[in-house]
Amino acid sequence: MCGFAGEARFGSATADIGVVARMGEVLQPRGPDASGAFQHGGIALAHRRLRIIDLSETAQQPMTDPGLGLTVVFNGCIYNYRALRRELEALDYRFFSDGDTEVVLKSFHAWGRDCVNRFHGMFAFAIFERDSGRLTLARDRFGIKPLYLTEATGRLRFASSLPALLAGGGIDTAVDPAALHHYMSWHAVVPPPLTLLAGVRKLPPATVATWDAEGRCETGRFWGLKVQADPALAALPVDERERMVEDALRTAVRRRMVADVPVGVLLSGGVDSSLIVALLAEAGQHDLRTFSIGFEAAGGESGDEFVYSDLVARRFGTRHAQIRIPTSELMGALPGTIAAMSEPMVSYDNVAFYLLSREVSKHLKVVQSGQGADEVFAGYHWYPKLTDSADPTGDYARAFFDRGHAEYLDTVGEAFATDDHSRAFLEREFAAGHGGSAVEKALHLDTTVMLADDPVKRVDNMTMAWGLEARVPFLDHELVELAGRLPVEDKLGDGGKGVLKSIARRLVPHEVVDRPKGYFPVPILKYIDGPVLDMVRDTLGSRAARERGLFRPEAVARLLQAPSEHITPLRGSKLWQVALLEFWLQARGL
Repeated sequence: MCGFAGEARFGSATADIGVVARMGEVLQPRGPDASGAFQHGGIALAHRRLRIIDLSETAQQPMTDPGLGLTVVFNGCIYNYRALRRELEALDYRFFSDGDTEVVLKSFHAWGRDCVNRFHGMFAFAIFERDSGRLTLARDRFGIKPLYLTEATGRLRFASSLPALLAGGGIDTAVDPAALHHYMSWHAVVPPPLTLLAGVRKLPPATVATWDAEGRCETGRFWGLKVQADPALAALPVDERERMVEDALRTAVRRRMVADVPVGVLLSGGVDSSLIVALLAEAGQHDLRTFSIGFEAAGGESGDEFVYSDLVARRFGTRHAQIRIPTSELMGALPGTIAAMSEPMVSYDNVAFYLLSREVSKHLKVVQSGQGADEVFAGYHWYPKLTDSADPTGDYARAFFDRGHAEYLDTVGEAFATDDHSRAFLEREFAAGHGGSAVEKALHLDTTVMLADDPVKRVDNMTMAWGLEARVPFLDHELVELAGRLPVEDKLGDGGKGVLKSIARRLVPHEVVDRPKGYFPVPILKYIDGPVLDMVRDTLGSRAARERGLFRPEAVARLLQAPSEHITPLRGSKLWQVALLEFWLQARGL
């Protein structure tokens, strides 16, 4: 797990290694263990390293193989790298290191852009071909690893975080109206390639893009997901389908133990993270470290779920840590949390992940986490509403969207009034044929779009702010493909995630399964009051916010007058959504 940045100059221009070095410095938290740089004519690369696999100096990046004429910078982990190495050795490739980075480099030489189809893992990488001058960028199937781009005449820059790109300068930092519409409608989800800044784009998941020496670009998707029940699978007995899912999940968890350092688990006490712990214990994992976080109660709502995580920790004998965060410390952590966001993210549990990662990073460099199960196995409340829907896009929008288009126009400044981009995007996705029924279309959309730009991005940004690698076994692509082929009933059953709950009933304490669905609770941000409300009021009333004109003053005044009365269908605060965007822009100095 690392971070990288780079610049490509096309034609005969020379890349600016000084600019790239500044970009690389911003990535230091993602890779605190080592740094490196490379320049060759029109290409310059910087890398920050977090040592997880092959801790030696031979695995340093940027990594160059002079004989092959290739240089790579890589962020992520290829879990099947040892098997791929054996294949490559059979093809007479020789290795000077013992990690996955060199496997990426030599796989590219052996199989070209198609090498990504062989990778099991999470990754973003850039590979420079010395002899042709070509540059190839790639991102994993689910966008677990980020990759941001900015282009200008004769120049491309790229980085593992948006703030790193900003450090290079020369970017159009105006707010993109279409992206703002998505942000305000989709619970801050901004689908790729858009970001909130007009001059910054992100490489979509499952995408490979190659620029030749003159700047011409060829882009293609290397993987797609189909969510539609397979009649042959549906014909099997229910317990056999359940066994197939359990075996696939067991494989996914085992794959993510590949490391030359210990691997722990972020244990929320929910079904998903509890299953990970159970399967690791079953596999004989000893001295497993698990971590949970909790906050003070607010608005009559508990701020922790320790009762459930403790049950799991005791059952499997883990070395468990309860991390209790007082409200005063939470307030102090908000600026750091916002600064860690490559893009603004409104979910309350950002600060929970930020503080949890801070504490876990004092003990470990790698953890497994349960993100993705709700999107893949239908754990959210809006999926059952679509089972007999006569208006799937309308029912999905009513359940998920934070506000309708009319309310959007009443909230944003006149300069940002625009078409209903979010509804149009939703309609295109539902019409694209990636899924069968309305529920399956929604599952496809959430797994391939919402997941990458909300929970997955949140986990990456908050853990990497402290040099902690988070691995997500529920996004093993073979497990996700199997889930996509299951009958919808296997997923919707038992109040959602039916097949996972059935597996869990045999493996984890029943109290963990038979409980209301929970999240990382951060009540003080849900019920904005006291010092948080003061901070919000000061920021939205600042000169920078007024001059920016993103939001109508009368709309802001309504939200400030009664924050608890303006809650989204997903139980989020509309005031926090507005304020968070202004916090983020000011933190970036924009």
